[in-house]
Amino acid sequence: MKVTKAEFIISAVGPKQFPVDALPEIALAGRSNVGKSSLINRMINRKNLARTSSTPGKTQQLNYYRINDDLYFVDFPGYGYAKVSKTSRQAWGQMIESYLLEREQLKLVLQMVDLRHPPSKDDIMMYDWLRHHGLPVCVVGTKADKIPKTRREKHYKVIKQELGILPGALFIPFSSEEGMGKEELWSVISSYIGNENEGQAEV
Repeated sequence: MKVTKAEFIISAVGPKQFPVDALPEIALAGRSNVGKSSLINRMINRKNLARTSSTPGKTQQLNYYRINDDLYFVDFPGYGYAKVSKTSRQAWGQMIESYLLEREQLKLVLQMVDLRHPPSKDDIMMYDWLRHHGLPVCVVGTKADKIPKTRREKHYKVIKQELGILPGALFIPFSSEEGMGKEELWSVISSYIGNENEGQAEV
């Protein structure tokens, strides 16, 4: 996809603030510092449209970015919510769950994991939850450029085994620095927003 227009729209703290223009939405989920903002910036060829929080783990909004007036990237807060209270964590978790299960505009979840490390418990729980509810998910392995090329396949194998990614399910290694995986990811996204009933890989 050729991106000619990209803009930040809103940091939504509840459903009443979600856009109402019915454009398809692609959600980005992952732990803090996994590289969600860097991926967005690489995908749209901008250096700093999406900015990382100065206090990772504290952000409690869904950040909406409109691309080409064709779709939204919806950036979730990092897992863990380490900087907020247990009560806030529970309320926020309920909102995220409601969004994932009830938002009709949601077409695909990009679950991002750091290729340098085995998946965390939160990574595994999220992937299992998405699959249990039948939500379309593509696992994106970030920071591929940080791993020597001769060792990358080993890291891919660990991620797939730990998460339980089945043959044919979506997994894309990605590097925001090198642009690796960018075209493949746009191809996947386009298949989900362009024709919702065809060409979708098993989830």
